Amino acid sequence: MPDTYQYLKDLQDADSLPNLDKSLITKPEIPAGTHAPRILMLYGSLRERSFSRLATEEAARILTYLGAEVRIFDPRDIPLPDQVEQDDHPAVKELREHAMWSEGMVWTSPERHGAITGLMKAQIDHIPLSIGSVRPTQGRTLAVMQVSGGSQSFNTVNTLRLLGRWMRMFTIPNQSSVAKAYQEFDDDGRMKPSSYYDRIVDVMEELMRFTILLRDHTDYLTDRYSEKKEG
Repeated sequence: MPDTYQYLKDLQDADSLPNLDKSLITKPEIPAGTHAPRILMLYGSLRERSFSRLATEEAARILTYLGAEVRIFDPRDIPLPDQVEQDDHPAVKELREHAMWSEGMVWTSPERHGAITGLMKAQIDHIPLSIGSVRPTQGRTLAVMQVSGGSQSFNTVNTLRLLGRWMRMFTIPNQSSVAKAYQEFDDDGRMKPSSYYDRIVDVMEELMRFTILLRDHTDYLTDRYSEKKEG
């Protein structure tokens, strides 16, 4: 399987985004004295040529160009939920650390039998609503994407939206669904020019803007009576 972080090697290359018309991009302003938006990316397939991973890497390039700090979680070692007692597993710990570090997330899953993959669900299930007094997903922004082997579908992104709501995340309005994904990537794993690629750019632009707008107001927006009462 190719290195999940292979995309990092060409981020500084002027040709690393050959399909992006940079004259049409307005990079979001990151307020002075603040850090780059922190985005965690999850994908849902372990195939050697995983189109959800390739779409994630393409989105990561765009996010990095827009000024984000990006981490892609490699799910190869993740166990099933409840498989390891008390979730005491290095991959689970790493995933949770990334979640707590993040200010926004991108979830990309293949559509399998009309839904998300088990691998995608396992990763989300390993992120609890709370770890002590810390809530790893509450108040984070979320962008959802899917890849399909067949015709256009929105089953997977709809399911991811439901999960995002359950995890108390701010899921942005835009989304990406790539139909017949096997036709959309070249032999090097790079996405070809298309309206599907343009939509991913749209989604990443929107995620950046929402993350910058919301991250300083998360405590106010998630100040809940019931949680204070429990505390």
